[in-house]
Amino acid sequence: MQILAAFTRLIGGLNWLVGQVLSWLALACVLVCFTVVVQRYVFSTSTLWMQDLYVWLGGAMFTGVAGFALLRNDHVRVDVFYRPAPARRKAIADLIGVVIFLLPYVYVVWTYGYPAVARSWGYMEGSANIGGMPGLFILKSFILVFAVLVGLQGLAMAARAILVLAGKQDLLPPHLRYENPDDNDHPAGEIA
Repeated sequence: MQILAAFTRLIGGLNWLVGQVLSWLALACVLVCFTVVVQRYVFSTSTLWMQDLYVWLGGAMFTGVAGFALLRNDHVRVDVFYRPAPARRKAIADLIGVVIFLLPYVYVVWTYGYPAVARSWGYMEGSANIGGMPGLFILKSFILVFAVLVGLQGLAMAARAILVLAGKQDLLPPHLRYENPDDNDHPAGEIA
């Protein structure tokens, strides 16, 4: 059980770090987009590679931080049943969801994404636009980054669920445990 807890902490830490680093791409995306708008409407000029850049930054950010979003429970789910459920029921739902839906999805993304990424690297694919950004092959690699980070976070979720079902949730740090639905019933500072 210690190994499952260590794995959950390791993957959570990895996705947290990736999320913290890649979330800065949002600022870069806004700044590049602002620059493109100023160029176009103030100076009546345009730089095609910059137009590619802010789209690529957004694509890299959203695919790269998907595992971080899964770690934070920011993905869409039916909270009507999940949120008020006790930790054991959440663990069962997560384990079933990871095994039946998430891991097969990640497998499909990797299986169909890998040949496209390998082909792109094979001829160092760049933008389809003349004067656009070089290095589209790097952006396409984020498809595989997405599959790996989401897949690892899914395995960490399954490990956490197994720990809860085995009664060993206390091996995890508080930020990786399931929230207690009763914690949300009391205002901040009030002790139940």
